[in-house]
Amino acid sequence: IDIYSASWGPTDDGKTVDGPRNATMRAIVRGVNEGRRGLGNIYVWASGDGGEDDDCNCDGYAASMWTISINSAINDGQNAHYDESCSSTLASTFSNGAKDPHTGVATTDLYGKCTKTHSGTSAAAPEAAGVFALALEANPNLTWRDMQHLCVLTSKRNSLYDSKKRFFWNMNGVGLEFNHLFGYGVLDAGAMVALSKMWISVPPRFHCEAGAIIETHPIPYNSSSLYLTINTEACAKSDTEVNYIEHVQAVITLNSTRRGDVTLHLISPMGTKSMILSRRPNDDDHHDGFVKWPFMTTHTWGENPRGVWKLEVQHSGPTEQSGFIKEWTLMVHGTKEQPYKNLPVEDNNSKLAIVKKAHEDAYKKHRR
Repeated sequence: IDIYSASWGPTDDGKTVDGPRNATMRAIVRGVNEGRRGLGNIYVWASGDGGEDDDCNCDGYAASMWTISINSAINDGQNAHYDESCSSTLASTFSNGAKDPHTGVATTDLYGKCTKTHSGTSAAAPEAAGVFALALEANPNLTWRDMQHLCVLTSKRNSLYDSKKRFFWNMNGVGLEFNHLFGYGVLDAGAMVALSKMWISVPPRFHCEAGAIIETHPIPYNSSSLYLTINTEACAKSDTEVNYIEHVQAVITLNSTRRGDVTLHLISPMGTKSMILSRRPNDDDHHDGFVKWPFMTTHTWGENPRGVWKLEVQHSGPTEQSGFIKEWTLMVHGTKEQPYKNLPVEDNNSKLAIVKKAHEDAYKKHRR
């Protein structure tokens, strides 16, 4: 099996926090390390259908670095009412129609029948799996990480927008546009296949524990925020040095009298702000909190991790709550070498051209 398409996960009730346990995690990690003769299996995950009251960073499958999390949009470009948002979503595809609720994705159905009304992120993820299959057909030597890089570089903003005007398009420190709902945009099969044909696999990936704060801090009520900072060299001059980010994890332990009222933002040294946990009004947990939970963001893709990272912690509900953050460990995952250095640029307006120039400018500045 080259590609796994997973349209399942923890309950989308806006209060569940769950993910792969030890055996499942070992299976997924073994898949990316040993699958496809060492190139790595492609795990495509539906980001979830919990709507605006849920956050897919509380789904440990969709929010995993080893998976490609896919959200959906309806055919006029707006988000669907069931779409969850989170900073770990990498890209999107289209699902059911906007004007006609009976319009959806045509596919096989139960009992030997067909349907034209398949929808949800459960339809979006297998569409993405089909696009990735085309990319692998064009270049069977793509690794699981190559596929994620291709998603970032070829997905399009198009006409995607948040109908409630909560989440807008932003640009990260190397010029990549992202959206909290849609990731880096809607998949473009033609662009992905074209880039796959000339792709040169990215350099080795390293995991850097970039710093940690292991002491208890009270979380204020919503009148103010708690800011914690980590100044990191990103494991410079060591075997796990990271200069170009792929994924960033904030591994956090906290508790609150109402877990669903806690919001978390992570701000990179290049100024990119990721909401790594949004308010979940249905989550009334006051006992379990989060224990070493890895909140992940893809929004800082391609950035240099060195400098000061800020974590903003806040209670944002309508009633006064109390809580404590007990631990924050910053994990940075990426490459030491420039990932696109040897790739030819055919379009100077492409994402690839923009990021290559940002990397080359940063490299020259560093050399000076």
